[in-house]
Amino acid sequence: MFAPIALISFDLDDTLWPFGPAVARAERVLFDWLHAHVPGCRSFLHTPAVLREFRARVLESQPELAHDMSGLRCASIAAILQAAGASPALVDVVYPIFLAERQRVDLYPDVLPALGWLAKRYPLIAITNGNACVHAAGLGHFFQHVFQAQTTGHAKPDPRIFHTAAAQAGIAPAQVLHVGDDLHLDVHGAQGAGMQAAWLRRPDLAHLPPATQSPAPVFADLHALCQALGQHQT
Repeated sequence: MFAPIALISFDLDDTLWPFGPAVARAERVLFDWLHAHVPGCRSFLHTPAVLREFRARVLESQPELAHDMSGLRCASIAAILQAAGASPALVDVVYPIFLAERQRVDLYPDVLPALGWLAKRYPLIAITNGNACVHAAGLGHFFQHVFQAQTTGHAKPDPRIFHTAAAQAGIAPAQVLHVGDDLHLDVHGAQGAGMQAAWLRRPDLAHLPPATQSPAPVFADLHALCQALGQHQT
């Protein structure tokens, strides 16, 4: 199933925890704060969905922020503040409130035992396009390094973010197994960079394409991946 593996990399959002609930909570906290402290926004900020509309507009006008989720969120908050007649400088107060809630994630139940098993056998890293923090999630001790699009300057599926991770670890890409939920960003991206890939196709992610479209092994959870790797090692 796999060639020799010297390093395992993980995507984070929707791989180790559900992304949707975390960002929804964070946007609700942001929405409530703006309504309480920036009266000018109440005339147009009717629901948290408007936050996403501003974010989409900013991304359309500043596509260079596509690999920088923190920068994109800050720019969209600044746009809301400006539209409300408030100082855009308030973003320095508001964004940390949003980010603290966004970092509060609920791990999938298989994550802690699986990472514990894997970390005894392989070095682990994370490669993510998002701005989640493994330390805030209580997982920092499992990972040797986290490579974020906003700090490397390249986002998955660009092979450069995968190559940066492999080069820093001193491991050939062919000996890296990347595990993630996104068929295009994670599976195709890793394979395009010369890595091995495993598609973590969790049943709660209803939007995923059919498993028959995967060019890589498919797993419903990390327990199944560990089982496969345990057989691979024997």
